[in-house]
This record gives sequence, structure tokens and C-alpha cells, in this order.
Amino acid sequence: MFCYQCSEALKQQGCTVKGVCGKNDEVATLQDLLIYATKGIGYLLNEGKKKGIKDEEASLFVLEALFATVTNVNFDPQRFVDYVNRALEIRDNLLEKVKPEGALPDAVTFKVNGKDDMLAKGTAVGVLAEANEDIRSLKELLVYGLKGIAAYADHAYVLQHKSDEIFDFVNFALSETLRKDITVDELVNLVMEAGNTAVKTMELLDKANTSRYGNPEITQVYTGLYEGPGILVSGHDLLDLEELLKQTEGTGVNVYTHGEMLPAHAYPELKKYKHLKGNFGTAWYNQIHEFPEFNGPILFTTNCIVPPKDSYFDRLFTTGLVGWPGVPHIPNRVDGKPKDFTPVIEKAKAMGGLTPKEGKYITIGFAHEQVMQVADKVIEAVKSGKIKRFIVMAGCDGRLKAREYYTEVAKKLPKDTVILTAGCAKYRYNMLDLGDIDGIPRILDAGQCNDSYSLAYIALKLKEAFGLNDINELPISYDIAWYEQKAVAVLLALLALGVKGIRLGPVLPAFLSPNVAKVLVENFDIKPIGDPDTDIELMLQGK
Repeated sequence: MFCYQCSEALKQQGCTVKGVCGKNDEVATLQDLLIYATKGIGYLLNEGKKKGIKDEEASLFVLEALFATVTNVNFDPQRFVDYVNRALEIRDNLLEKVKPEGALPDAVTFKVNGKDDMLAKGTAVGVLAEANEDIRSLKELLVYGLKGIAAYADHAYVLQHKSDEIFDFVNFALSETLRKDITVDELVNLVMEAGNTAVKTMELLDKANTSRYGNPEITQVYTGLYEGPGILVSGHDLLDLEELLKQTEGTGVNVYTHGEMLPAHAYPELKKYKHLKGNFGTAWYNQIHEFPEFNGPILFTTNCIVPPKDSYFDRLFTTGLVGWPGVPHIPNRVDGKPKDFTPVIEKAKAMGGLTPKEGKYITIGFAHEQVMQVADKVIEAVKSGKIKRFIVMAGCDGRLKAREYYTEVAKKLPKDTVILTAGCAKYRYNMLDLGDIDGIPRILDAGQCNDSYSLAYIALKLKEAFGLNDINELPISYDIAWYEQKAVAVLLALLALGVKGIRLGPVLPAFLSPNVAKVLVENFDIKPIGDPDTDIELMLQGK
């Protein structure tokens, strides 16, 4: 195997025996083959578009296949065997329907017979199959951005919001990666277009979430546990949470969120459920220490599962694209009917009550509509000098000790600065008591990683309010933490919006070749994080 798609790539080069994330060589190789087969589907869908042939089912499968290979989503080799078989079935049906002319890429025509064949082919078409380092770097940057786009587009799709424009770009971009003659400039342009598509996708998901659940409201969320049976829900899928809340209503079973599901408490149509009691635990990587303290079943709805401990393995459940060998899986919806979470609910009842645990209250819900309601107050605070600078500290959390940098920055920032955040990066500082500025909290939490759209929206509205021509003239610095491919999509979205001077940590991506990194530095002034004191001083100077 060779994988370097996340920030924890071994020695900042790549995992070659086993992923730091926990995936083994077999899973990594099957994922590589699935991506290759998906490129073949993308090629045929792109050719079909030229002939007026559309296949929404195939385009949706492309999104799901890409999402399934995001870090910490699925570790089950059999599920990937099934995905590859389904991919080839879809591809061959498209081949018959589209009837493309001329020589076809191998991704459109290859055959495999059984798992051993899949592993051999996956080894041959993995990341290192592209010999040119810069072309490989740009292709992988593009594919990782597409994985993030696919995750957000899939979330929107389950809430009945879709976009042919997003489908078409993903399929076109995948087909372009099969070209042998593609140039660096063409790939750079594709990467930038992926950023534009990421903005549109996050906007679509924002519309999907808010049209169903209402605009997030400023909300106090309890971080402890109450007596009585409980279910802990991790991941990002709000529809899964909603259906579980409906099925547990009146049963005496309480529901708690974990990790990136924390923002659910701010949505009016979710917070109305009185048995949605609070948020337990912090970022995804702490689950191995926190889950043993939760005496109830744990449901994973999207990515962020890590190799589970025996102490809680027998009460894990997965759903959607998540998978771990031996963990019971809640099947997808059929004929528009909700998922059936009965096994999870019955497990909660059988396990009895949770051990009460004291917690504190944290404040969330500062998405774009909520901030816009107090925009005049924010603008006045900036004009009067009470707010000197906004620091965007959005993105992902992770295991590396270097991520303590973000806690130190939050602690040391002057009291006339405000932190804008989204994603699980906030768990590095959202329990800190940093106070407020004339009633404006110094930590404004917009929600999940996909809610980074809110931060971009707020910045664009402030630019408009101050009458500025360039978003970079705003008193905003970007100190972004990344871990996986959804964060790559967010980064590309910020670049597409013209944001420059982003600090990126805890390390720069291993998949950036020296030349590609140089292009990003020269064109966008992307820079690695340094030490907290120096970075704070520079950010306050707008550098």
C-alpha cells in the first residue's frame, strides 16, 4: 500500500505497511481500485453527457464511492469488495448505453475475477502508478478535493438537494485524471475549479440543512451525562440523528451527540426534542478514551471511526458508508422509509442507565444567519477598535501533539480578538473561558467542517459592509488545522474565494510535491504554522 491522503501520513511521507488511521494493506488496495473504477464511471458519464445521456444513480454512486474512501470512514474489506463489484456493474451498463468511440482508458475496460484479482489490480493502479511527481501530486490534490466535495454533496442528497452541475464537474474531473497527456497547468486549473465547486457544494448543503432544520440558533449545550439509558451519535449525518430522535421519543432513551454532531443542538427542528440531552466527548481521536465511560450504544453515521477497543466494541453500530469488520450495520433507507434503528434502541434499553457525569455548558450556533443578526454590533465593534482582528481557526482536530499549538494560540490571543471556528478543530479550545467583547463571545462556533461556508459567507458580507474590494483587506487571519479530505475541499474553497496568507497545520500535506507547494506559496501565500507567539504577532499585523 501507499497512502498519504491525511495529515498523519507516516513520517510526513506516506503509509506503506499499515495506515496510521488503522486501515490495513488490503483495505487500502481495495480503496485504490474503487477510486480507479470510479474514474472509469466518471469517464463514461462525461462521454454520455455529450450525447445527452444522464444517469443519476451512477453519479450518486460516484459520490458514495469517493466518500467511502475518506479517512476513517470504512475499514471493512468485504464492503469494498462489494463496492468494486457494484462499480464494475454500473460501469459496464454505462458502457453499453453510452457506446463511446475511439480508444478507451483501461479504467473503463479492465476486468477482475474475485478478491485476489482485485488486490493485484489495485496494487497496479494505486497512487504511485503515476510516475511524474508533480502530475501525481496535482492529481491526488484534485481527487482528495473531490472526496471532500462528494461527502458534502452526499449529505445534501439524502436531504433531497442535488445539483447536476456538481455531478458533472466531479465526473469530468475524474475522467481528466485518466488522461496521459494532461499538463500541470490544466491540472492546476482543475484544482481551482474544484475549489469553486466546493463553495457551491457547501452552499447547497447549507441550504439542505437549514431548509429542513431551520437556521442554527445560539444554544447552550451540556457536556455531561444524565441518569437513564442513552445512545451516543457520532459523525455528521443530521438525517440519521433526526430519525433516531423520532424513534426514541417517548421510550425513555436519551440521545447524546459526539464530535462533529455537536452543532445539531443549534438547529430548531432538532433541539425541540427534549431527549436530545447534550454532547458527550470531544474530537474523534479521543473516542478510545471517552467511549468506555459511556454505558450505552454508540452509532457512527459518517467518518471518524477509529480502531475500536474491546471495552466498547460490543455496543458499536455503523450506518451509511461507515464500516468496521464485525460491527452491526444499520441498512440504508428503502423506498423513502426511514432507517430502522431498533437494534440500537433495544441495546440502550438492555444496558440500563448511564453513570451520571457532571459537565459544563458550551455555546454554539454562530452560523451566518445568526451572526448577520448582530452584524451591526460586530461592525461597530470593529470600527471602534474593540475588535481588532478575527482569527479563523476552523478545520480538523487530530492526534499529533503539535496540535496543542491551536490551544496555545487561543489562550494567548489578545482580548480584542475573536475566533471564528467550524469543524472539530474547536475541541482544542472550545472549553476555554475566553469571555466576550460587548456581548459578542470571543469564540464563534459556526458548526461542522462543512459549515465553513458560514465563515466564508460572513467574511464576504463584512467585506461588502466595509466597502472593500478585496476579501484580504478585512481584519481576518486564517490559521487552519487539517486532517482529511473534507478539509482539503474547504481549503480549495477558500483559495477559490481569493483568500491569501492561510496558515496550514499541523503539517503541510505530504501529497504536495515541492513544485506544487511552491505554486501554492507563490500564488496564495500558504504557509506552515510556526510557534504560537510568533504567529500571533504576525497575524495581528495582517501577515
